[in-house]
Amino acid sequence: MQTRRQLLHRSAVLTAIAALGPLLPFVAHAAEPLRMRPIPTTGEKLPVIGLGTSRTHDVGLDDSQMDALLEVLRIFVDGGARLIDTAPSYGNADRVVGELVQRQNARERVFLASKVSATGRERGLAQIEASFEALQSDSIDLLQVHNLQDTSTQLGLLRELKEQGRIRYIGVTHYLESAHDRLLDVLKQEEVDFVQFNYSVGERNAEKRLLPYCADNGIATLINRPFTRGNLLGRVKDRPLPDWAAELDATSWAQLALKFILAEPAVTTVIPATSTPRYMADNLLAGQGRLPDARQRQMIVDAFG
Repeated sequence: MQTRRQLLHRSAVLTAIAALGPLLPFVAHAAEPLRMRPIPTTGEKLPVIGLGTSRTHDVGLDDSQMDALLEVLRIFVDGGARLIDTAPSYGNADRVVGELVQRQNARERVFLASKVSATGRERGLAQIEASFEALQSDSIDLLQVHNLQDTSTQLGLLRELKEQGRIRYIGVTHYLESAHDRLLDVLKQEEVDFVQFNYSVGERNAEKRLLPYCADNGIATLINRPFTRGNLLGRVKDRPLPDWAAELDATSWAQLALKFILAEPAVTTVIPATSTPRYMADNLLAGQGRLPDARQRQMIVDAFG
């Protein structure tokens, strides 16, 4: 039996897709709620599709692009998604996210994730305080040590802020496969709620040790670079979608790439970045419908090869 919240999510996704008209094909599973997965340390559930902001949200607050970004956010929250990942090192993205959430009156509907990328406790604290101000929020849901910079010092600071109730979860991040061993070392030495790293059809190193470790040790995972900065989709931009994509309720190459990632049960949320409303709606569809089994995952790999 559907809950009222699920019904509202279904209606919102349908509304978002209908508003985009011919820009996005309608599919039968569009009315399904987004797949949810738990944060292991608390059991709180997150939608499997999130939103990254690197490059896409580095604009001025008076830039004309803000209208499109506001529409991205509207589709995002109305479609049932929650987690928005940003960072002070993403230019103006922290401030843009804060302004968009304020304009949409969406703070209670989003899960805000930011980062600290400073050296030393005082600089770290100053950067974090600036993020609170930029995000226009008294609390941040997740703060992560960005790219393992001064990890021990910054995690100590994050634990203090967590004890004070100013942040809810802490984590560490990186975006390169060459850093996966370092991430694993940190996870073995430090207690964190989340780890963020790159994983995609084109970058599969995380399957070897990182994802299994997180599954075995109850660590939530955020997946960045799901399209390898667009390079992955560039390989197939002139190719028709395979007929067998329908078996996975996929109507685009982007959905196939995201479903490949989500078929890994250790993945909590994948965070593709976009500033385009129709891409946001398309990404949401990857969080619904069927996921590939091992045979179908290999078909996806071969299709992108």
